[in-house]
Amino acid sequence: MRFTKMEGLGNDYIYLNCLEQVPEDLPELARKLSQRRFGVGADGLICILPGRGGDFSMEMYNADGSRGAMCGNGIRCLGKYVYDKGLTRKVCLTIDTDAGPRGLELLVRGGAVDQVTVDMGQAKIGAERELEAAGRHWKAVPVSVGNPHAVIFCPEPDAEPLEVLGPLLERHPDLPERSNVELVQAQGSERLKVRVWERGSGMTLACGTGACAAFAAARRNGLCGNHAVVQLPGGELDVLWTERGLKMTGPARTVFEGEV
Repeated sequence: MRFTKMEGLGNDYIYLNCLEQVPEDLPELARKLSQRRFGVGADGLICILPGRGGDFSMEMYNADGSRGAMCGNGIRCLGKYVYDKGLTRKVCLTIDTDAGPRGLELLVRGGAVDQVTVDMGQAKIGAERELEAAGRHWKAVPVSVGNPHAVIFCPEPDAEPLEVLGPLLERHPDLPERSNVELVQAQGSERLKVRVWERGSGMTLACGTGACAAFAAARRNGLCGNHAVVQLPGGELDVLWTERGLKMTGPARTVFEGEV
């Protein structure tokens, strides 16, 4: 089975071309391949399938085998995959996801995709909730960007024990489903610093939906305007508010290819 490992700001996934044949037991395959020491190593597995109305479909699994409805960094890399491998010559694509169709705009340099803008849709923001975890009280803003997030504003994200807090809040009974968790610091009207705990994968270097959730919550709270650069451990994403929804722009890179 051939695979391609790709990353967006260090948020890495294993890609399989499933346009003609889909492997059996994808959750178990995701668990095996995602292992850092005994597998290929990744934050999860993404399968590229025929579109259900769009150009292609994305099926995404976290490192623990759980299925994700949407993945911002992952879908950017999917756009690069299908273009760079000659599966399409279009630079504007529609990708079907479990969260609905998402539009991509591919920026091509030197014959290969370098940056991708994703139409992330509308962010749905809930009322702030006070949660108890790790012996402290936290104010979390629930945000859905096709998947659930809990956004927590704090003076310095690097100072908080995310490795302890993340798994507790991911499954907190007062949050919807299993939630991704973002620790966010507003650094002026157009800049946010974010650390992420991704459900099913743990701490990651970046999260596209998490960046959008943090931006949406910050904008609602008056901490930023209609545009912000989101600084994550793996690099920067550009997020823009429009009346039709959020647009996120960032890089997509191929790491290596192989066979298992």
